[in-house]
Amino acid sequence: MFAVHLLAFHFTKLKEDQIKKVDRYLYHMRLSDDILLDVMSRFQAEMVKGLGRDTNPTATVKMLPSFVRSLPDGSEKGDFLAVDVGGSLFRAHQVKVFDDGKQSSQLDSKFYPTPKEVIQGNGAELFDYIADCLLDFMETKNLKHKKLPLGFTFSFPCKQTKLEEGVLLAWTKHFKVRGVQDTDVVSSLRKALQKHKDIDVDVFALVNDTVGTMMTCGYDDQHCEVGLIIGTGTNACYMEEMRHIDLVEGDEGRMCINTEWGAFGDDGALDDLRTEFDRELDLGSLNPGKQLFEKMISSLYLGELVRLILLKMTKEGLLFNGKVSTALLTKGKIEMKHVSAMEKYKEGLNNTKEILTELNLFPSEEDCIAVQHVCTIVSFRSANLCAAALAAILTRLRENKKLLRMRTTVGIDGGLYRTHPQYAKRLHKVVRRLVPNCDVRFLLSVSGSGKGAALVTAVAYRLAAQRKQIDAALAPFLLSLETLKEVKNKMRTELEYGLRRETQASATVKMLPTYVCGTPDGTEKGKFLALDLGGTNFRVLLVKIRSGRRRSVQMYNKIFAIPLEIMQGTGEELFDHIVQCIADFLEYMGIKGARLPLGFTFSFPCRQASIDKGTLVGWTKGFKATDCEGEDVVDMLREAIRRRNEFDLDIVAVVNDTVGTMMTCGYEDPNCEIGLIAGTGSNVCYMEDMKNIEIVEGNEGKMCINTEWGAFGDNGCIDNIRTKYDKEVDEGSLNPGKQRYEKMTSGMYLGEIVRQILIDLTKQGLLFRGQISESLRKRGIFETKFLSQIESDRLALLQVRRILQQLGLDSTCEDSIIVKEVCGAVSKRAAQLCGAGLAAIVEKKRENRGVERLQITVGVDGTLYKLHPHFSRVLQETVKELAPQCDVTFMLSEDGSGKGAALITAVAKRLHNVGQK
Repeated sequence: MFAVHLLAFHFTKLKEDQIKKVDRYLYHMRLSDDILLDVMSRFQAEMVKGLGRDTNPTATVKMLPSFVRSLPDGSEKGDFLAVDVGGSLFRAHQVKVFDDGKQSSQLDSKFYPTPKEVIQGNGAELFDYIADCLLDFMETKNLKHKKLPLGFTFSFPCKQTKLEEGVLLAWTKHFKVRGVQDTDVVSSLRKALQKHKDIDVDVFALVNDTVGTMMTCGYDDQHCEVGLIIGTGTNACYMEEMRHIDLVEGDEGRMCINTEWGAFGDDGALDDLRTEFDRELDLGSLNPGKQLFEKMISSLYLGELVRLILLKMTKEGLLFNGKVSTALLTKGKIEMKHVSAMEKYKEGLNNTKEILTELNLFPSEEDCIAVQHVCTIVSFRSANLCAAALAAILTRLRENKKLLRMRTTVGIDGGLYRTHPQYAKRLHKVVRRLVPNCDVRFLLSVSGSGKGAALVTAVAYRLAAQRKQIDAALAPFLLSLETLKEVKNKMRTELEYGLRRETQASATVKMLPTYVCGTPDGTEKGKFLALDLGGTNFRVLLVKIRSGRRRSVQMYNKIFAIPLEIMQGTGEELFDHIVQCIADFLEYMGIKGARLPLGFTFSFPCRQASIDKGTLVGWTKGFKATDCEGEDVVDMLREAIRRRNEFDLDIVAVVNDTVGTMMTCGYEDPNCEIGLIAGTGSNVCYMEDMKNIEIVEGNEGKMCINTEWGAFGDNGCIDNIRTKYDKEVDEGSLNPGKQRYEKMTSGMYLGEIVRQILIDLTKQGLLFRGQISESLRKRGIFETKFLSQIESDRLALLQVRRILQQLGLDSTCEDSIIVKEVCGAVSKRAAQLCGAGLAAIVEKKRENRGVERLQITVGVDGTLYKLHPHFSRVLQETVKELAPQCDVTFMLSEDGSGKGAALITAVAKRLHNVGQK
């Protein structure tokens, strides 16, 4: 028993001595966590350099866009071919993808050798050989009669400008084919395939093996957004935010980036970590000075590294009694399969003895232990370096998503990872240590990169089909210049109908006289009250106007809510509520006893007989109070004041918010003769020549006309541009068949149009995995403010997803892109239609004045115009295009409905006083 213990102790001591000897000798190959964190940050810097337009030309890590923009979502289906070039064998595959809800697929493959004369010959021979292999495969599988799309896995760095094109940058691994570098490999393969007239194959996608691996694993696990190859070569890819990829146009969505990390360090960035053995190996390679990171990691080189180390140690008398065999002097005699065998847990030492004996080295027990440890250090360093670069990618992904903790999956393939007994375990352990805030699942690719190429092709097919459906849904929102001119001309016709006595009664655009006959001239002064009713809130204001050199307007206001039950209750309840709010404000300001002149902004269509009489034509914007339509709202307000019997007010003017907007801007710019509201509702007013207003007596001077253009189209004149979504929104509204133009252009309805489109696209399986959530079924859930937020140029898709999540819509990155596109189509059409209507007004003003060129200012208010990131620009561009002889200045109104009402009251008082004199 004692003898056994003594023997075990001797062996342990012997092993420790040999390990210490090798550790001392290969000290530089053993990397601490601090060194690995440093490598990680160096690689992060290289990624940024590779993504930048200006820095990419000098970057070693090329960060090549793959034009793969989407991962599999499970709805792919069909038959696809794939060829896989770049490993130790050529592979041809047939992949059947089933849309059965189980994400199942079937793979048939055939393997072909890679003769040296082909992979180190000329380009024509290589591509002819690939085409011949594919033809043989199709004959074997009885596929020659079928027209099938082909995915081409080509595992070398290529510069792509689209999915089906790739220019080879450089050969790597053991390939060295002449005349292929700097040419498009897809067109070379197509030429070779065209020689075979009996097959019809279309090369649909060029894919790197790393991308193929990510796609294969992504089909099984939708969290997979990184692909990693550790085999003959090494590389990684991942899904990067488009906004960070300077080399590709567009900021929307994500694209898979093929890092080509094998070249990391080619600029000297890893020189402090490279050993004399790395340098010697590099000098003897096919591509000295290139792919230096790959030469420290991949299975093509690790066996050779071990050989160089053993050779030097032997020459220094540290192994095999200093006796070097011819085999040890021969390049390539130790391969990765030998390293893996020597590192096996139990039989490793026996394997080591056998392998070394085959090399004529006659090893002692000590030699076997030392050689096994050399293998361990070389392969462990490979796993460490790989883990450091992968940790950099994972950190970038997490930071892109702005997450404190991230769950993700890495799809992985390659002979070294698959067959080495310890490699996978070591890699996983180090990655988790370097990025503790990432929960990483490593998923081994079952069917290799060939299936991935087929899946990239399948995804591209799916996206092309989806794109057609989305384009078809949004096509009616794309208005040509001719269509917009037609809208402008129809609006002009309707304006004329509204002004004429004989057609006014049947006109949809009512062209209501406001009896506002002048704009501010700067002499207005005094204290005025203003009421503002036009939405879900009601405001009371005290406005102090000063004239002369110290001309100014001071305002004090209070906002009161109007509950839904009052908006849709009786007229008496509504006006009693308004008077209650006025009483609260007067008390709050301490002016209950003063009889002040009052301007009432009432932002609903009214027919006026004078400036202080306004008969409500019809409610809009969600109001439905009874016994108001056809009544004078000023009388209703006076009645409510009398009922309360607490105070008295001098109601001078009832005005529309659009008129208030024009007056506010007119106070600053005398050239302002048009007011536009683009907010909850949509409307325009303008100063019309009295001679053109047939429904009002007198021909001298001008009067402001409140067009009430929201009802444009109620007679069916713009039915040709109304979509099925517009009709659904109209039918579900409080006033079906009315305010049709407003329902296509105003903030109150745009969100609802978007919701209807999203429901339709979801039913077609193009959004939200075909699932219509409860929240999406709710009318009004998609408010117009969300359009403004979603369309903001500064907003990343991640934030768009968060907005959609707030709405209970669980969206993918692709969903977010589609939602953003839908919002853009709806809001752009709204701005263009609004611009077409405004162009009709400015053209009318130009003709009224009889000038060749008109200079005019439009006062504008409304949240849609003010807050939407693109609405104002598109509207202005449309006006410029449709009314080229008019120079239109757009001026934002500062509180048109409050300050404007006070100014109208002040102007009315001034004109009244002048009239009395």
